[in-house]
Amino acid sequence: MKKYLFLIFCLCSGFHFSQTKEQTEAAQLNQQAEFPGGEKAFRDEFMKMVHAYFDITAYAVNGKFSFIITIDEKGKPSDLQIYPKVKYDEEFRQDMTFAMKRIKKKWKPAMKDGVPISSNRIIEINFSSDHADHGE
Repeated sequence: MKKYLFLIFCLCSGFHFSQTKEQTEAAQLNQQAEFPGGEKAFRDEFMKMVHAYFDITAYAVNGKFSFIITIDEKGKPSDLQIYPKVKYDEEFRQDMTFAMKRIKKKWKPAMKDGVPISSNRIIEINFSSDHADHGE
C-alpha cells in the first residue's frame, strides 16, 4: 500500500512541476511596457514637464501618488488615472495628462506572444509643495 501511495505522490508532483515550468516559460515570453531608461527616467522627464508647464503648488498636493498609465500597442500613453483623489481632481488629472503627453520619448509597448498589446503601468510619484490644503 505504501508503494502505491508513493507512486501516486511522485506522479502528482511531476504533473504539478510541469505545469509550473510551463507557466514560468509563458511568463518569460511576455513583457511589460517599458520607458527608455526605465521608470526613474520617466519620472524625471514627467516632473520636468510638470514644472515647465504648471504651478504644482496650486493643487496643494503632497505625498505619494499612484499614476496608472495605459500604454497602447504603439507605445503611446492613452489614459491616466491618479490616486488618491485631490481637490480639483479633474483639472489636476487634465494637467498631468498634458504633461505626460509632452514627453517626446515613446514607451516600448507590452508584448504577449510576440505581439504588442495595450497595458497599464503603475508609477509612484512623490509630490511635495510648500502649499498645503487646509480645507475651506
